[in-house]
Amino acid sequence: MSQQQGPILIVEDIPHILELLEVTLKFKGYDVITARNGDEALSALLTEKPALILTDILMPRLDGYALAQEVRSNPETRDIPIIFLSATFITPEDKEFAMSLGAVRFLEKPIEASELLLSVAEVLTGEPFVQPKPLPDQAFQKGYSDRLQEKLLHKENQIRRAQRLVETVPTEQRPAFEALLAQTKFQRDQIEDELRTLEALMDQHEN
Repeated sequence: MSQQQGPILIVEDIPHILELLEVTLKFKGYDVITARNGDEALSALLTEKPALILTDILMPRLDGYALAQEVRSNPETRDIPIIFLSATFITPEDKEFAMSLGAVRFLEKPIEASELLLSVAEVLTGEPFVQPKPLPDQAFQKGYSDRLQEKLLHKENQIRRAQRLVETVPTEQRPAFEALLAQTKFQRDQIEDELRTLEALMDQHEN
């Protein structure tokens, strides 16, 4: 195994996924620290220098895209490799934007333990990754806004489909579809929060 320099920082807001990632990596002997959103991750970076950041994208308070931009814009953390994990931001455009932020890998959820461990080992034992220059703020905000707008539209379509299913499925199946509808609405609300925060920031820069 690699000579790990510093811990692996896992950033994930869903508790059971965070625990699964942490247990999987610790079982293979990696040192691990965790954060539940981008804000917590940035706080951890004040005292730790991780060998790798493994982060979800859709998270409250500060999501994975914004976290990556912050990491890349800071000379102290710029060279830390980032692996993105996502079940929501998985279109080619999402992945292209992630790579423009300096991601070294993009893994779709649900992810098998073997694929996760292989990716982590390859990043930690491979040649140092030459990071691109951080995106200018305006380019980041435009790309970020495009991704959020597209994802919001997708979630609204999912909600409409789920609402129709809740009304038409047999009674015994309804709780499962109601749970799916609630989860999709929660994700929609998260994306709307991120978009409002970003739009306020863009307005500040324009003024």
